[in-house]
Amino acid sequence: MPPSKRQREIMRVLEHEGSVALSLLARKLDVSLETIRRDIKPLADSGSLIKMHGAVGLASTIGEAPFERRMRENSEAKRVIAAAVAATIRDGDSIMLDTGTTTSFLARELIGHRRLTIVTNSSDIARTLATLNDNRVYMAGGELRSDNGAAFGSTAIDFISRFSVTHAIISTGAVNTHGMMDYDLEEAEFARTVLMRGQRTLVVTDHSKFGRDGLVRVCGFEAISELATDKAPSAEIAQAIADAGARLLIA
Repeated sequence: MPPSKRQREIMRVLEHEGSVALSLLARKLDVSLETIRRDIKPLADSGSLIKMHGAVGLASTIGEAPFERRMRENSEAKRVIAAAVAATIRDGDSIMLDTGTTTSFLARELIGHRRLTIVTNSSDIARTLATLNDNRVYMAGGELRSDNGAAFGSTAIDFISRFSVTHAIISTGAVNTHGMMDYDLEEAEFARTVLMRGQRTLVVTDHSKFGRDGLVRVCGFEAISELATDKAPSAEIAQAIADAGARLLIA
């Protein structure tokens, strides 16, 4: 039986994002979770997609590293955020970036800038901006993780603590009324240190992170000067950001 219009739309979303939570897919298509489950069953049975716990993904992308899959998720939103932030950075500025998909998109938007000084723990960001336009790139050392090619731990933190930069920019796994959260202790500790090293302190995150609860608290909104995103957060989160004296940048 040929796929229905809604099943074709499901495949279109997956081709764009790689994998997606069932709840988000139901909201995108304005149907119930039960309807989505019925629609994906024949697609999974035919091998077109793979069911995971609470999510589905394209069979062709399941073999990708987790970081590569995350680069596909909400990619257009991340690109829009990155372009807006890149426009606020001048040639010759110094920037510290932690590893993350949105910060990796930002690195790509900075390719046209000149004479940047970049400090990062991300091999992806370092590769993107090294050897271009008289840039100087400093990468934190230590063992690189296999999933995202980034260095963490005390060696990486000691290294970046030697620098003071114009822009300290982090991504984050979750944002709620208490601030920024993440799912990994070392990533949270590294991000927290990044924010201590900049004159301007900025979080870049797409709207899907709003309202989530992470495992580890990175910091409250008082630790940042700006939060850049693609859509406005809930009124409660927006108020918490304003109360802390931080600015909300909607790309």
